[in-house]
Amino acid sequence: QVQLVESGGGLVQTGGSLRLSCAASGFTLDYYAIGWFRQAPGKEREGVSCIRSSDGRTWYADSVKGRFTVSRDNGKNTVYLQMNSLKPEDTAVYYCAADPYRLWGEELVPSGYDYWGQGTQVTVSS
Repeated sequence: QVQLVESGGGLVQTGGSLRLSCAASGFTLDYYAIGWFRQAPGKEREGVSCIRSSDGRTWYADSVKGRFTVSRDNGKNTVYLQMNSLKPEDTAVYYCAADPYRLWGEELVPSGYDYWGQGTQVTVSS
């Protein structure tokens, strides 16, 4: 059974850090693009970051550049999102998604990703 499971969310104060994990089962992440997305109440889902597991190339939304870092451990079939200097506007449900055929330039576009996790809540208090 193909599955993505996020973990690591929680409540943190402004300026704090969290590390999210996205563990895959039922398939190997080696040749997938793994995207991180978030959705705040009343807002559309937006792309946060992406990593192509084949070569490690990464992408970031402008709003998180310099604060978030995406990485992968192919041996553990897991992708991580390290989030530092968190702000209240980072509050959202964070999802990871996997796609083996993600077109170049569409890494942060939510539509078309094949597999999605259930999401993990990140709340940043002011």
